[in-house]
Amino acid sequence: MRTLTRVECDEQLAALLWRAGSGWRMISSAVLGGGIGERSWVLNAQVSHGYSRTDPDAHLARLAQEAGARGPGVGLMTAADVLRYGRGDDDGVEAVVTAGLGVHGWAATPAPGTPLPPAPGTINIIAALPTALTDAALVNAATTATEAKVQALLDSGYDCSGTPTDAVCVAARIPRPGEEPQSFAGPRSLWGARLARAVHAAVCAAVEPVRGGSRTSAAAMADPRRRDSVPRQQQP
Repeated sequence: MRTLTRVECDEQLAALLWRAGSGWRMISSAVLGGGIGERSWVLNAQVSHGYSRTDPDAHLARLAQEAGARGPGVGLMTAADVLRYGRGDDDGVEAVVTAGLGVHGWAATPAPGTPLPPAPGTINIIAALPTALTDAALVNAATTATEAKVQALLDSGYDCSGTPTDAVCVAARIPRPGEEPQSFAGPRSLWGARLARAVHAAVCAAVEPVRGGSRTSAAAMADPRRRDSVPRQQQP
């Protein structure tokens, strides 16, 4: 993950760039390179809190080009400080998360939606699995990553499911000749479980815990390898 800096409107801003190279398929909700397809890089760019451009995809494409990224890629935006990212890894699965929780809440609320483009995302998840996944499993992986994010927020003491503009990008290898891609990536599948733990750890590392909130992970409670690190009074 390469760190980039730039100056826009007299403000110094940062970005994270992962040059994955060839051999990767990604699923993403990003404004640039979203959907499912072969992608060779991921850019997570910080923008100002008052960001008002109506062409974020073109903006991200220009930033990626200036950074030397070539070919199709994924571009995400956030008003959070991307230099304060969190990382997590579990048996070959890696995750990087940037997080800002200035505006957060629950997904299902009585408030009406809006047709206007959303502001830059504030919790961005980037994860990579060193295995091949079917299209359905990629969708499953994005869901698993989102579930792990919510679990991490609750474990960190937040009463929310995220922010209105969170984004996710999950990368998996393109199948090699003769290789059967994995069909499942739910939280109890082999690779989905690893993805969930990696994302959970990265979110916990990226967010500022609520004072008095619990940082005890439900994943740790369920994992016999980690139970010794859980205070006895919190064990079932």
